[in-house]
Amino acid sequence: MSFVEGESSEGSRTGASKLESFLFSCELSSKVLFYTFQGDADEEDEDMEHFLELRTVCLGEGAKEESNVVEVTAMNHLGKTISVPIANLHLKCLPMVNLGEFELKAPVTLRLKAGTGPVSVSGLHLIASQYFEMSEEEEQEEDDDDEVEDEEEELPAVKPAKKKKN
Repeated sequence: MSFVEGESSEGSRTGASKLESFLFSCELSSKVLFYTFQGDADEEDEDMEHFLELRTVCLGEGAKEESNVVEVTAMNHLGKTISVPIANLHLKCLPMVNLGEFELKAPVTLRLKAGTGPVSVSGLHLIASQYFEMSEEEEQEEDDDDEVEDEEEELPAVKPAKKKKN
């Protein structure tokens, strides 16, 4: 995922993106069959997007000799929710899978479709935020506006003329 500066639709303001990453981990088992990653649902900031970048899926301590299938449910490029198995782990032949940088936009649900686990899923919680910088022209216009306001403030108040009495 790459974020670079670009032009926004708001005039000549330059938009830049900032990407923050935080460690993510959850454990699926017969007691906890699924986990839903929402990002920060409390935040109402529309300039932020939350992503889950899955890196590894591995069997935990105490796993039995059985197939453990982990499935992920998320939206595809058409906005339709789909479910896909991402790992089929077995203690003797495949106890861990490296997913590379498997990135999904929130919300994402991880589910232990088969087996009893425990299965640990780890990766990164990515937060992409958009912020805007003023162009040089906008900064100059703002400075000019400030100067005009300063000049207006320096002018003495105009007093009404006194009427002559006849």
